[in-house]
Amino acid sequence: MSDLSRILTVLQEVRRRVVRIAFVLAGIFGFVLFFELVPFSFRFLGVNVPFAYPFPSPFYNITAQLFRAMRAWMLPPNVQLINVGVGDSIFVQMEIGLLVALIVGMPWVVHEVGAFLVPALRKNERALLRQIGIPATVLFAIGTAAGVLWLTPFTFRLLFFYVGAMGLAPYTLGVQDFVTFALLYSIAFGIVFELPVFIYALTRLGVVKASVWRKHWRGAVLGALVFGMIVTPDNSGITMCLIAAPMIALYFAGAFFAGRWERRRDAPPEPPRLAVGAG
Repeated sequence: MSDLSRILTVLQEVRRRVVRIAFVLAGIFGFVLFFELVPFSFRFLGVNVPFAYPFPSPFYNITAQLFRAMRAWMLPPNVQLINVGVGDSIFVQMEIGLLVALIVGMPWVVHEVGAFLVPALRKNERALLRQIGIPATVLFAIGTAAGVLWLTPFTFRLLFFYVGAMGLAPYTLGVQDFVTFALLYSIAFGIVFELPVFIYALTRLGVVKASVWRKHWRGAVLGALVFGMIVTPDNSGITMCLIAAPMIALYFAGAFFAGRWERRRDAPPEPPRLAVGAG
């Protein structure tokens, strides 16, 4: 097979995988944009169990429900959201829908990427991919959830506390600015949680030794601060530190697990134990 034929074969496989991923993500995206969740409860063993069923609704849809929940959970009561542009409300629903599609469809994305890479990997690399696939997905979900449920609300309340301390009028915030800040901040926190997996994988593959992670910790701290400055849209420095602090802690955690794996790999094998026969 010529080089051109191999390249075309690889490109066709990439196209097939991308189309499969796009179909799944588009299905999730369309579902959250055109359906709402209608809550109800039923009794099971004498206990009321809350549940919900989907119902077609292109306006009061799942993204609108999530937006109202985000506003109630993240913002202080004296902050007013306004619709600045004509299409802001539509863009907000699309941004939320894309985030939901990415989070819910992440296992399928990981599966397709892994299926594409496995034939080109060595045996130890395939074993590593299977080992870190689920932890990487879980850590991204945990980090994003922590950003939505804790970090972003805490950041908003901390920033608006300064507004109240100065005796200023209730703050008015554009709806698109609010959602963009909340989603970008939460996704950045999810990406930060991938750092230990990234460090551990590079050490397992022999690309970076564990001693290198420990030696260059000062550069990692500086990089965490720069990353926090880039992904946070405000210029207060507070949000930068709130992203950088857990990123630094996760860096040291990844370096610790990478070093532990190297020590286990380099440890001399234990001598076989002699079976003592019954005399």
